[in-house]
Amino acid sequence: MIRETLAPIHPDGWKFVAIGIVVTLILFLLWRPGGWLALILTLWIAYFFRDPWRVTPTRPGLVVSPADGIVVALRPAPPPVELDMGSEPVPRVSVFLNLFDAHVARAPAGGTIAAREYTPGRFVNASLDKASEHNERLALRVTPDGGPDIACVLIAGLVARRIVCPLIAGQRVGAGERIGIIRFGSRADIYLPPPYVPLVAVGQRMIAGETVIADREATEPPRQGYSH
Repeated sequence: MIRETLAPIHPDGWKFVAIGIVVTLILFLLWRPGGWLALILTLWIAYFFRDPWRVTPTRPGLVVSPADGIVVALRPAPPPVELDMGSEPVPRVSVFLNLFDAHVARAPAGGTIAAREYTPGRFVNASLDKASEHNERLALRVTPDGGPDIACVLIAGLVARRIVCPLIAGQRVGAGERIGIIRFGSRADIYLPPPYVPLVAVGQRMIAGETVIADREATEPPRQGYSH
């Protein structure tokens, strides 16, 4: 029960929590109202860096969401040029993370990291489509068992200024495995070449490591959705 209701803090967040605690104590000594504000901010930082437990479906051919958030776009787009996956447009699922979503990123599929490429860039609103091309990003090319390769791109946003990902090219990952964290608001794009079939709709909420966003063995037409 504790595991289901109390999420641990991601290791990358402890230094920010520690700074918040120190600032809170100092402000309580100097100016009590400021201390209360600092306490609220410190609690929010601890909440932001939460690393909740997840249960990942593992059938071969499935692709799970790499991030918590809302699907803001589902349209064809060429994979990032730095990953050398060709210029042919493929379905791209874009998941936007707001400041209240968990920001721990997870592997969309089990396999090998064929490429890892960091690209500096801007910090425009990550909910906008141009963020996929212009913002700072970290692109991963994943070779699942059974193929074909998919691309997972972690994108910095208007507030996010750091993408933390310790993966290296050639490393093996499991589906849903923690692969890093994006600090303070961001976006994740998944590029799905055939025969992967997207199984989500724009506006749908994703749960990192749990929600199935595509299936290599599916034959159904694109899904539609409505808000209610």
